[in-house]
Amino acid sequence: MTSTVNPPPYYENHGFQTENYYSARPQVGANPYPQYFSTNVPSVPTYIPRVSTHQSSIPVAPPSSSSRMCSSSIKKIVIITLSILLVICCAIAAFLIWYFVENRCLGSLIECGSSGVCISPSVWCDGVTDCPNGEDENRCVRLYGPNFILEVYSPVSQTWYPVCQDDWTDDFGKIACEDMGYNVDTYYYSQGVAAEVSFKSFMKLNTSAGNTDLYKRLQSSDYCASGNVVSLRCIECGLPTKSTAVMSRIVGGSMASLGQWPWQVSLHVQDTHVCGGSIITREWLVTAAHCVEGLFSDPYIWSVYAGILSQNEMHSRPGYRVQKIISHPNYDTDSKDNDVALMKLETPLSFTNTIRPVCLPNPGMMFQPNQQCWISGWGAEYQGGKTANDLNYVMVPLIERSTCNSVYVYDGMVLPTMVCAGYLQGGIDSCQGDSGGPLVTNKNSVWWLVGDTSWGTGCASPNRPGVYGNMTVFTDWIYKNMQVMACPSPEQRCLSSEN
Repeated sequence: MTSTVNPPPYYENHGFQTENYYSARPQVGANPYPQYFSTNVPSVPTYIPRVSTHQSSIPVAPPSSSSRMCSSSIKKIVIITLSILLVICCAIAAFLIWYFVENRCLGSLIECGSSGVCISPSVWCDGVTDCPNGEDENRCVRLYGPNFILEVYSPVSQTWYPVCQDDWTDDFGKIACEDMGYNVDTYYYSQGVAAEVSFKSFMKLNTSAGNTDLYKRLQSSDYCASGNVVSLRCIECGLPTKSTAVMSRIVGGSMASLGQWPWQVSLHVQDTHVCGGSIITREWLVTAAHCVEGLFSDPYIWSVYAGILSQNEMHSRPGYRVQKIISHPNYDTDSKDNDVALMKLETPLSFTNTIRPVCLPNPGMMFQPNQQCWISGWGAEYQGGKTANDLNYVMVPLIERSTCNSVYVYDGMVLPTMVCAGYLQGGIDSCQGDSGGPLVTNKNSVWWLVGDTSWGTGCASPNRPGVYGNMTVFTDWIYKNMQVMACPSPEQRCLSSEN
C-alpha cells in the first residue's frame, strides 16, 4: 500500500519482487533462501566449434567449372523444394493439432472437462452421469445477484430458472450448497424474497415425487403460489466485525484494526511475506496466479496466516499449510490475463471475529465506474520500499475500462479479465507485496470480492492506477473447481436437475 506525491521512476509493479527481500535481510550479500530466492547466475559454458585442419597428401583433380555450376544449381533446387515441402507439412500438422486440441467436440457437443469425451447439451444436468468425472452433473446450480437467488439450470430450455420457495426447507438448501462445493457446516440460511417481475418461469418442488433426489423433484413451472423465490446463503460471508463507520474515514491510507478485513491473509514462503490472499471458505483462498508461478507453484512451501495484523507476530506462530494450488489454465505470464489462483488448505480455518470469508460476486452483479472499493495488504508503503509490518488499507474508486485503456494510461493493456481502480492523479495505490490481496466493495450491506491485486506500472504514479483480476469473470471457474474437489468421482452424488 502506498501514498506519494512526487512521480517515481518507471518500473513494472508485479507484486513480489525478489530483490526487495535480499535487501531486507540483516546479512549483506548473503542469500538466506538459496532454494527459492537464488541470486547466483549460472555460468554459461562456451563451446568452440572444432575445425579440421588436416589436408590429404594425395592430390585430387579439381572439378570443371561447368560441372560445379550444374551441381550447385541442382542442390539449390532440391533445397528450396524440400524447404517448401517442409513448411507445408509443418503448417498442415500445426493446423491438425490445433483443430483436434481446440475442437475435439464437433458440432454442438460439449466436452467433459479435459477427458475428451463429448456429450450432447440435452443430457447436461439431466440427473444421469454421462461424463467420466461427473462434470455434466456438478455445474447445474448457482446463486444470482446481490440477493443470492438460487437458480437451477434446465437442459431442456438451456436456461437458468429461480427456485420457488413453496415447500422449500433448510434441508434442501444444504443439499444445494454441498453441490456448489460448500461444506454443509458453513450453511447460513434459506429464506424467501419477493420474485422479480422479470421472473416468468420457476423451478418448483413436486411434493408428490416421493423420497427421491432433490433435483429430480424440481420441475419447471409458470406459477409460484407464494410469490417468493429462494435466497440461499451457503456461508456467512462479507460481514466484518468492525462497523463501516470506521472505514468511511479512509484518506490516503490507514493502519487496519482487527476484524476490519477478516478475509485478508498473508502468504509466506520460508518466513517471508510474498503475497496476499482472500478467504472464501474454511478451506479455499483466492490469490493471484503470478504469485504461484514456477517454483512457487509447490503448495508445500507456503504458510498462510489469518486473523493477524503484524508480520512480526506471524514469525512467532505456525501458519496453515497449503494442500493444493490451482492456477487458472488460461493465465498468461506476460499480459497477466486470467491472473487468479486458488489455494486449498490442509486444515480448515476456524472462523472467529477476526477470521471470516468475503463473498464471491454472483452472476448478474454489475460494479459501476467510480464505485468505492477498498484494497488492503502488507505491500511496500512507497515504490521500491520494504514490506510493511502492519496491515494497511485504503479506498480506491473503480475506473472505467475505456479510460484505463486510453493512450495516456495503459493503451489497451487492460483486458476483460481485469478491472482498474485508483486515482489518475496518483498518490494512492497498491504496491509490490500487495499482489493477490483483495479489492472489495460494499453492496446491500455485504462485502464482495471485486478483484485480486494483479499489476501496475510503478506505485501511485500519475495515469498508472492499479489493475486487478476481474472476479466477476472468475466466479464460475472458482465454483467449478470447488465442486470438482467436493465431488471428485461419479460414484458420489453430485448435482442433477430435471426438466
